[in-house]
Amino acid sequence: MKQKMAQLLSSNAGFSTLALRIPIGIIFMAHGAQKLFSWFGGYGLEGTGQFFESIGLAPGVAMAFLAGSAEFFGGLFILLGLLTRPSALVLAFTMLIAIISVHLQNGLFMSNGGYEFGLALLAASVSLMLSGSGRIAVDKWLESKIVK
Repeated sequence: MKQKMAQLLSSNAGFSTLALRIPIGIIFMAHGAQKLFSWFGGYGLEGTGQFFESIGLAPGVAMAFLAGSAEFFGGLFILLGLLTRPSALVLAFTMLIAIISVHLQNGLFMSNGGYEFGLALLAASVSLMLSGSGRIAVDKWLESKIVK
C-alpha cells in the first residue's frame, strides 16, 4: 500500500507543472464556485441543475453538485499539488462530459459555444494526470513522508 501511494504521488516533472497547475487550478475553482455558490456570475446549484436537466443530465441538482464539486475541489487540489493525478483524472472526465453533452454540437470555437476551451482544459488535465504535480507540491512533501 505504501509503495502504491508513493507511486501515485511521485513525479519526475520539474517546475513546469507549477506553471500549468496555477492557472488551471484557478480556472477550475472559479467554474466550480459558479455552480456551487453562485459566485462570479454563476447560477448556483438550482440554476445549473435546471440547465443540466434541460440537456438530459438528470437529476440536475445532483449533477450540478457533482460537476461543481469536481471543478472546485479538483481545482483546489490541482492548485496545491495535492493528489494531482486522481484530481486531474476526475477533472478530465468532467471536461469530457461537458464537451460531449454541451459543447460538441456547437463546433470548435468558443464564440459559438463550442468545445475549444473545454478541450484545452481536458488537455491540461490529461497532461497533469500523466506528469504528476512536479517539484513544488503537497504531493512531493507527502511522498517524502511515505518513503521514509
